[in-house]
Amino acid sequence: MRGFADRSEAGRLLAGQLTAYAGRGDVVVLGLPRGGVVVAYEVARALDAPLDVYVVRKLGVPGQEELAFGAIASGGIRVLNPDVVRAAGLDQTRIDAVASREQAELERREKAYRGDSPPLDLAGKTVIVVDDGLATGASMRTAIRSLEAHHPARIVMAVPTAPWSTCRDLEREVDEAVCLMTPDMFFGVGQWYTDFSQTTDHEVLEALRKAAGFGRQNPSGARLAAGPEPGDVPPAAQKPRGAAAGE
Repeated sequence: MRGFADRSEAGRLLAGQLTAYAGRGDVVVLGLPRGGVVVAYEVARALDAPLDVYVVRKLGVPGQEELAFGAIASGGIRVLNPDVVRAAGLDQTRIDAVASREQAELERREKAYRGDSPPLDLAGKTVIVVDDGLATGASMRTAIRSLEAHHPARIVMAVPTAPWSTCRDLEREVDEAVCLMTPDMFFGVGQWYTDFSQTTDHEVLEALRKAAGFGRQNPSGARLAAGPEPGDVPPAAQKPRGAAAGE
């Protein structure tokens, strides 16, 4: 199964599954930093929709940081994976220590990416939340649950690649799920990219700067978040919120 050359190509292919949202006045695209913003930029460009960041921080098991036992988002939202917490033998003290450290980084990134500008108004909008891929889905699940507090009309999850089981679990929490590649043998997101080099803060800022003009003719009047200056794909998996697994 062919993967993606890089995050930009993944974003362009992902946008091809989201054409129903092109040119609409009620659509906002959110990228999960850092890598998700590069993918989201291509989606926002293709749809001519405003782009913003939505900062979520993964909580990694000490000594195995790539293994997420949960995630946090703005507004004090914390989502834990009880199975991983139990398997890793994490007590509340260690959980709080990791969460405190990641909260500081979350706040730093929000300041770096947005400066003093407020986030886009999401109330009543169709929000397409994008990442460069999912493993356990902890960060995306946290993003989805925290987005509910902003009262969007519709939440669409869109990712280039993820395990089928993760997409299946998350699609029940959103109105639509778009997962381009859901391979049976999934060992990590980077496995499906030729170039999966780490995205820098500068690249995130540059994507936001270039996206400043997207959706300017958008009749919703949403403020645009410009930020500070600085092969073949299987059909997407799409199911409405509330659909039972395996339907």
